[in-house]
Amino acid sequence: MQITPFGAAQTVTGSCHLVEHRDFRLLLDCGAYQGADEERNEEPFGFDPQRIDAVLISHAHNDHIGRLPLLVRRSYRGRVYVTEPTRLILPVILQDSLKLMQEERERLARKGREVPPLSWDEKDLAELYGRLEEVTYYQTQSLGPFRYRLRDAGHLPGSAFIQLEADDKTLIFSGDLGHRRKDVLTDPDYPAQVDLMVCEGTYGDRSHRPFAATLEEFADILNGVLSQEGKVFIPSFALERTQEILFYIRELEQREAIPVVPVFVDSPMASKISEIYPKVRDFFSTEVQHIYSHGLDPFRPRRLDYTQSVEESKALNLMKGPLIIIAGNGMLSGGRILHHLRHGLPEAKNAVIITGYQPRGGLGELLIHGAETVRMFGETVRVRAKTHTLGGFSGHAGRDELLDWLDSEKRVALVHGEVDKLQSLGQALRERGKEAFLAEWGKPIEV
Repeated sequence: MQITPFGAAQTVTGSCHLVEHRDFRLLLDCGAYQGADEERNEEPFGFDPQRIDAVLISHAHNDHIGRLPLLVRRSYRGRVYVTEPTRLILPVILQDSLKLMQEERERLARKGREVPPLSWDEKDLAELYGRLEEVTYYQTQSLGPFRYRLRDAGHLPGSAFIQLEADDKTLIFSGDLGHRRKDVLTDPDYPAQVDLMVCEGTYGDRSHRPFAATLEEFADILNGVLSQEGKVFIPSFALERTQEILFYIRELEQREAIPVVPVFVDSPMASKISEIYPKVRDFFSTEVQHIYSHGLDPFRPRRLDYTQSVEESKALNLMKGPLIIIAGNGMLSGGRILHHLRHGLPEAKNAVIITGYQPRGGLGELLIHGAETVRMFGETVRVRAKTHTLGGFSGHAGRDELLDWLDSEKRVALVHGEVDKLQSLGQALRERGKEAFLAEWGKPIEV
């Protein structure tokens, strides 16, 4: 058995790994590249899609599922195995990706520039939806020569790490591991000791602070800004992060730790995700399930409103504070949050709260490092609003959690992280007596 990375190798996005054994080819994830690597989505996969026998998906984030429609367009004929939440969430994520591609083509057409053909379209999505097959946690299943089992990764509802066995060899692919302090999701399961662990290292260079301190700081920031009738802007991912922030705003309101103010979620995709959550309540923590059992919505602050239209979104910029705006996208590389920041950054009484990973060189990193001006929509915007970073909200395990999770492993291939972060984690693993190395794109690893 061997595994070959064809994505997320010494970079954060594009998760895609080919496992081969006895002429059977199993693909683990088929994700899109994002941020600075986005142009790589048009490149060949590195393997022949027609020769892939099956696909197993770890979870529904775009960087783990985003190239599935392209795989289908390029003649993949097999099934795609997913958990129930992934099956429900996947169409929302991919429909949004298609919408963004179509909008980009329209923008190019308006400027009189060459408009490239779509990489994939609705027909490919429809074909993909017909290939989805649900699997459950903890049940051993067979695919060709492989036996596999999905276990809870604690990263999203239905997220999984994947254990594969063939003959006398065993492999685990971590997918993305959740932050163990979660009140919303369950903690990640611990893995068995295997011959090869393929593990993410998104935060391989640093640990998250205790979450109680993060939540206290969150309340302090909200109180400070809202008491001045300011606006709080929270760039957020539509899937999981937005709902988690809403959960804690509701909790802080309930404890009377913050004032009750209008909270706007300016993301049609987040609205759709929130409608799915009650359908998969069994995949959440016992606390969330308990709230649902009393007929309450764990993710609804008292004055919550979801905006849908562009007109409703624009109207938020004319409203006076105090209020909170949660909008996509979380990495500040596009989306409605940029329009709110263009209007809100010049006001000193406002604040930006960064709760997730920011790519190097992006707008988020500039704000975190105190830029006095930023370029947005072709103009220079003065930055007077204060930017706060709350890494404790991260959906990924921190360095200490990764080292604990990998404690029983002897051989670890590191993926899904920037090179310096993977190197830092690899060094820490080697100091603990383990064989640890960075996986390389297209280079097979023997299990």
